[in-house]
Amino acid sequence: MTSSQEHSASATPKLKKVLGRWDTLAIGVGAMIGFGWVVLTGDWITTAGPLGATLAMIVGGGIMAVVGLTYAELVAAMPKAGGEHNYLLRAMGARWSFAGSWAIVGGYITIVAFEAVALPKSVLYLFPNLNHIKLWDVAGSEVYLTWALVGVLGGVIITAINIRGIKTAGVVQTFVVLFLFAIGAVLLFGSFSAGNTGNMEPFFTNGVAGFFGVMIIVPFMFVGFDVIPQSAEECDIEPRRIGKYVVIAVLIATAWYVMVILATSSGMGPGALAGSELATADAMGALFNSDVMAKVLICGGIAGILTSWNSLLMGASRLLYAMAGSGMLPAWFAKLHPKYGTPVNALLFIGGLSVIAPFFGSAMLGWLVDSGSPSIVIAYLLVGVAFVILRRREPMMERPLRIGGKGNFGQVIGVASVILCLGLVSLYLPGMPAAINIQPWILFAAWWAMGMLFLIRIPRGVVPGINAEEELLNRLAMRAKDKAAAKGGRTSGAPETIVQIEKATEETTR
Repeated sequence: MTSSQEHSASATPKLKKVLGRWDTLAIGVGAMIGFGWVVLTGDWITTAGPLGATLAMIVGGGIMAVVGLTYAELVAAMPKAGGEHNYLLRAMGARWSFAGSWAIVGGYITIVAFEAVALPKSVLYLFPNLNHIKLWDVAGSEVYLTWALVGVLGGVIITAINIRGIKTAGVVQTFVVLFLFAIGAVLLFGSFSAGNTGNMEPFFTNGVAGFFGVMIIVPFMFVGFDVIPQSAEECDIEPRRIGKYVVIAVLIATAWYVMVILATSSGMGPGALAGSELATADAMGALFNSDVMAKVLICGGIAGILTSWNSLLMGASRLLYAMAGSGMLPAWFAKLHPKYGTPVNALLFIGGLSVIAPFFGSAMLGWLVDSGSPSIVIAYLLVGVAFVILRRREPMMERPLRIGGKGNFGQVIGVASVILCLGLVSLYLPGMPAAINIQPWILFAAWWAMGMLFLIRIPRGVVPGINAEEELLNRLAMRAKDKAAAKGGRTSGAPETIVQIEKATEETTR
């Protein structure tokens, strides 16, 4: 390599390995513990009863832990930005990789939008006079300019923090997660000191339908542990430990949700919970007989919004970056900030969507939850399939963290992950106890219709394996070369990178 080439290589922005152990764990845990535990806990309890909801969360957490085990092995073996994108590309080829990546990006974006709407909803609890200058109604939800601007401001700040660097985002995440846990400790103390088990009766309601009514929300509540694999290339810790943190994050989130359900139900009976918009905050106020303490818990909810928002913006941007680097999306998404080394355009794109979301009002909250969950489970399902395929096809693949030991128990875990995810997917279908409504299905269909526009651009027949990405890029380069030749463009050589592919394509359209 010449000195000029060396200078060019060193000047090219790269993702930076700056995340330490606590940063990595905080990103995974914070992604899962958003605002849902404040706004949805009352619904869980009235749907299934305190113990029914607790059982659903424990079972759901167990399912996510099994899925997390497959991720743990794969991220340790392939600690690259993009997580699922890399596993599926190696195991199943380019088109399946796109499908899984598009699925999880869709799930992430729905949660980022959810948090952008949840932020002004929670601030309204603290400042009841926030609503001024009515704009319009959306599905019966009134949208006020001042209310929406709170979400806009949150979107701008979170996006700016992420553009400045993942280390900055990681440090912010760690401190906010610690604050969130401090609020949780206060809620738990209030439950032990002033809670009443009589408020928790009946312990189970609506039987099996109630149980599955809570189970349907599990993928949405637990999505985020997979943000750790998305940012693995920026983790400055050994790959084996990255994998372990995936599972640890799931266990911590499970314990959190169980604690919140039991503490909330001990503070307020089902009748009071049914009429509460922010049940956990009202339960905190009841436990301490203080409106101030209810507002303190809302501050914890805001902390949860920021941690989830921060993590999932981080994860979605890395996935878009990885997909663009493989030629699946326009090269615009692969641009890194020249100073901070972050995928700036991907961050701006997702951040822009979060800025728009508050103008659709709080009625969007339920739709976003339900529309994103099926896509999330589809991605988890495909990762389980990829895990099983790689175990069979590449038994000698280097695996710093081998789940299930040296025998075949790891394959059993992979198959179990696939079966459990199939079961979760079935919950959303019409006729099931927890089937979702038409509006979420419309959002789901719109996202996948958009994805088809990119999917059809991906060449068929890319052989799965360690060189799949290189083969995909070569095929796209040859396609661009052929188009240029057909239109009389210059064909002195095939483009070698996705950036050059885009330039070649642009030249043919001038």
